[in-house]
Amino acid sequence: KALAHSLDPAVRIGQRGLARAVIDEIDQALEAHELIKIRFQDFKDEKSPLISEIEKELDATTVGTVGHILILYRQNADQEKRKIKLD
Repeated sequence: KALAHSLDPAVRIGQRGLARAVIDEIDQALEAHELIKIRFQDFKDEKSPLISEIEKELDATTVGTVGHILILYRQNADQEKRKIKLD
């Protein structure tokens, strides 16, 4: 969670909610960075089911939430491309 402190949100969830394009954008951001922040600009009251859907759809893990920001992690399948080393 501390590693995400200095990150800016990579994706914003707005009026379109979790449209396919938004899911694809989150997927690409996870592929490139492993650890990302997502800002809920809309759908703030529906965050929990949307977070569950994101986790399930993209095989990602919630690291935490701060206000309307979701911190999401997915380890890169390619060991050489991994930016975060876990024990």
